[in-house]
Parts: sequence; C-alpha cells; structure tokens
Amino acid sequence: MSGGVGIFGGTFNPIHLGHLRAAEEVREALGLAEVRFVPCAIPPHKTDATLPPPAERLRMVELAVAGVPGFRAWDVEVLRPGPSYSVDTVRALRAEVGERTPIAFVLGRDAFADFATWREPDAILGLCDVVVITRPPWPATLDVADFPVASQGAVWYDARSGVFRHASGHTVRLLPITALDVSATAIRERLRAGHSIRFLVPAAVEAYIAAAGLYRAEVSAR
Repeated sequence: MSGGVGIFGGTFNPIHLGHLRAAEEVREALGLAEVRFVPCAIPPHKTDATLPPPAERLRMVELAVAGVPGFRAWDVEVLRPGPSYSVDTVRALRAEVGERTPIAFVLGRDAFADFATWREPDAILGLCDVVVITRPPWPATLDVADFPVASQGAVWYDARSGVFRHASGHTVRLLPITALDVSATAIRERLRAGHSIRFLVPAAVEAYIAAAGLYRAEVSAR
C-alpha cells in the first residue's frame, strides 16, 4: 500500500519512544507516505479522572513528531465533540483523501482483542486496511475467531500473502514490531516517584511534562 496514510491513535498519556518506534516500523513496512498520530479526546472505553486534557496530550504529540519526516499530529478527535470513536476518524480521513488512497488503521494486538466492542468494527474493516502490531508477550497469531462475530463471515485468510482479506477488498495483517519495554503507565509511575524519564520520551516531551507539572503526585487528581 505504498503511498498510503496510517492512523495511529491512542491516549498518548504520554507519547513515548515505544509509540514512535512502532509507528516507524509500520511506516517502513507498508511504505506509507504519512503516519498521523491521533490523540483520543474522550476514550469511549476508559474513565480516568487523572487523564490530562486533550490539548496537553496533543501538544506532547506535536512536540514528539516535530521535524520527523512522514509523521504528523492530527487533532481530528480533539476538535470533535463527544466520545472519540475510531470509525468517525477513519471516515474523516477517507473523506479527505478519497477512495483511491490506501489507509492503514494501526492498533495493538491487545486492543484488537476488544475490537468487537468498538463502535461499528465491521465498518472500519470496510473502510481501510487494518494493521495489528504485536510484540512479545502478545499473541503472535490471528485467527478468524479473533474478529468480531458480525465480521467473521466476511473475512478469510489468504495463505499466499499472509493477510486476512475482507469482502470490501481491504486487508488485516499482523505485524511483529521491536519489543521495547516502554509503557506510558511506567513513565507516569516514574514521574510520580520523582524519577527520571530521560530516553523514554523525546526530550521536548520531557521538557513539556516538567514545565506543565504533569503526572506529579501532588497534581495526580487534576
């Protein structure tokens, strides 16, 4: 799908080098012209009173990707009112780029395990290709049974290409990526304990977190 656009969404709380490396490996493997990082404004499946405002998480993403060829921060979910549903984001990008430009929607193997609970998962499969990134200890395989029940009759495994194909013509592929032991949860815990996060996040993001006082124990109830 050379020349396509990738959607890499998440709360990015905060964005870290693991996110950036995963996106780079997807970009390279698929020959994407661009990967758009999309901070989720209001996560439909998560309630976290300590989640920084969307504008702050967007700013960290902007700082993380500034000057990086092929990477872009996209504020589509921050600007859209209500819960941030991925199907709405995919539809927005499809309307922008047209029907001929390939779109790759990127999500983790753990998130794909809950894909059936998302809003209109079959519509997502019908609008774009899906790339499921996996790293140890996540499962290294996909099966038709892993797809939402409503979609299982519309997907089949193509052994020749090693991808699942959807009746729409789009594909779902499993892409192993480098196993970097970096997580946003661990970064927040380090910050609350007063420990360094240098080399876990981009330097500009580290500076922003310090200046804004994010994730400190005394402001954890913000």
